[in-house]
Amino acid sequence: MGDCFSLETRSRIMASIKAKDTKAELLVRRHLFRHGFRYRVNDARLPGKPDIVLPKYKTVIFLHGCFWHAHQGCSHFVLPKTNSPFWEQKLARNRQRDQEVTARLLSMGYRVLVIWECELSPAKRREETLEGLLNELWQGGDA
Repeated sequence: MGDCFSLETRSRIMASIKAKDTKAELLVRRHLFRHGFRYRVNDARLPGKPDIVLPKYKTVIFLHGCFWHAHQGCSHFVLPKTNSPFWEQKLARNRQRDQEVTARLLSMGYRVLVIWECELSPAKRREETLEGLLNELWQGGDA
């Protein structure tokens, strides 16, 4: 079965998927700022350009989309049925790259935290995730 969209429409849809300043990123950044945390965003000096860098706590936060990072066991991740070999290879490479970046950051002395897209909805789960993030930062930070 082919794509239900024309090539032009599919191209426009794929181009509209944001890589920076996503709703999830803005939500987490606002929460951190409101609680007194100061951070850098997408710092290109670090491997993987982490979504949020907390220099004072030597911690980086990645906000992973469940589809693009192949979140196993998550209802938001379903392998596309069309062109499956391409998607399997692409998503496997994304996961491998995530592991490599995490290893490099850990070797540099950073703590690496990952928040999955599905952990930020619904609202009850979002609050648990954000409070857990604050607790993790307060417990692991020197300041």
